[in-house]
Amino acid sequence: MNILIADDERVIREGIKRTIGQISPEHQVFVASRAEEAVKILEEQRIHIVLTDILMPGMNGLEFMRISKRRYPYVKWIVISAHSEFSYAQEAVRLGARDYLLKPIGKSKLTELIDSLNHEIQQDNKISRQGERLKTSLRFLREGVFQRLASGLDIGNLDIDAFIEDYNHFYLVMIQLEPGDRSVRLEHFIVENVLSELIERYGRGFVVSYDRQTLLGLITPGENVRVEQFQEEVKTHLTHYLKISFQIIHSGLSYDFHTVPQVVKRMREASASQGPMLEPMKGSGEKAIEVALQYIKEHFYEELSLEKMASVVFLNPAYFSQLFKQKIGQGYKEYVTSLRLEQAKLLLLNPKLKLAEIAERVGYQDMRHFTQMFRKKYHLTPTEYRQQERISILMSKGGGDEAADQPGNR
Repeated sequence: MNILIADDERVIREGIKRTIGQISPEHQVFVASRAEEAVKILEEQRIHIVLTDILMPGMNGLEFMRISKRRYPYVKWIVISAHSEFSYAQEAVRLGARDYLLKPIGKSKLTELIDSLNHEIQQDNKISRQGERLKTSLRFLREGVFQRLASGLDIGNLDIDAFIEDYNHFYLVMIQLEPGDRSVRLEHFIVENVLSELIERYGRGFVVSYDRQTLLGLITPGENVRVEQFQEEVKTHLTHYLKISFQIIHSGLSYDFHTVPQVVKRMREASASQGPMLEPMKGSGEKAIEVALQYIKEHFYEELSLEKMASVVFLNPAYFSQLFKQKIGQGYKEYVTSLRLEQAKLLLLNPKLKLAEIAERVGYQDMRHFTQMFRKKYHLTPTEYRQQERISILMSKGGGDEAADQPGNR
């Protein structure tokens, strides 16, 4: 069994590797410090289990897991993190993680988990594994044929009637990456998986690698699907995920597979004359947090769960929580609580407002909970704070009158 550990902390990944080597020396363990290295290993090795950290440079572990699952559906995922926030674990489970381990990882827990997954993998039905290999082989054959066809190369005596029957009408989408002086392996992987996922969502089709920095997608949209909506979502997702410039070229509706080489050639020509490539969303994280902060200020008195706030800025909850803390230096819940209680302090200065009314105005339906939170932050109950401020104001006014009576102030 092959195990991949993706974690940017060398001590952690080497420690887990050493532990697995001690408890199960028959397993082969690979390590990666970032998502790009992990992608390379996934492509080159048959990996059965991936342990991924949440916080990694380039792409966080949850995004890496989500994008990889379509291409590697048989892989068992374990998420590791130094954060115990429920939202992280919830998102990991939603994505299909088998477990969520907190650092430092105990040897007994790791042993139990690896043994359990090993047994599960060994119990996989042999026929299903053969079916999986056949399905993979057919996919590679289909994509290989289409790649040669799109490049204008001879496909020999291969019968493409199945293509023609399955895709009697289709659109092509071409994604070109601007590598600069760096490898685009991770970006290539992202485009392939994101585009494949969107094609499946909007219809049927597939994605092939045209060359090192170009990918081609073919889609036959489902009924009542507007291809413009598909195209816009492709642009939105890639702008969010990619860290380098890229270009998207769409073809019109085609009905004949034999015209694919000509259509691709025209798309390449259009690409060369289209001008500057699309830029990734530099600072997209900052923009999302700006929007979130403005929304919180305007709606702090409403129910503002982490999940709801993440949906407002179109991010998954775990990633939004991580991003918020990085940019603000304070956890999301802690920030909202502080904002509400600061507003409560201002309202407590108004003697006409009842405590229950103040609690409701700042987002607390439960008066007891409001009092507990206020005392925890300020070491006073709301009533004690109100009395203290009232005394302070009275003393200030009294001191002002005495000062006015001094000879020098007459």
